Amino acid sequence: MSSFRFTNETDASRYTLHKGDDLVSVLDYRDDGRTVALTRAYTIPTFRGHGYAGEIVARAVADLDERGDRVVSPVCWYVADWFDAHPDHADLLAPRRAS
Repeated sequence: MSSFRFTNETDASRYTLHKGDDLVSVLDYRDDGRTVALTRAYTIPTFRGHGYAGEIVARAVADLDERGDRVVSPVCWYVADWFDAHPDHADLLAPRRAS
C-alpha cells in the first residue's frame, strides 16, 4: 500500500488514509497525554472490502509504538479485534481496570 498517504491530523484527533486524492479510511482517537483511546475505525463505504481499516490501524499502532510515550485503549471493537489478531503489539495496550 505504498501509494497511500497516512496522516495524523492532531487538530481533528484522527488518523487518515488517502488513496490519491480520495479519503478511504479514518481512525478517530482521544489522547489524554498518557493514553490514546482509539475510538472509531471507519472506511468510506465505496472503499470497503480492501483491508483499509486494518491498514490504518496498523499504521496508527506503528506510529504510537515509534513515539513510545503513550499506551493504547482499544475502545472501538474493530481495533480490539485487531489487537487480538496481533498479540505481538499487546505491550502497547493500557492495563485494564478491574470492574
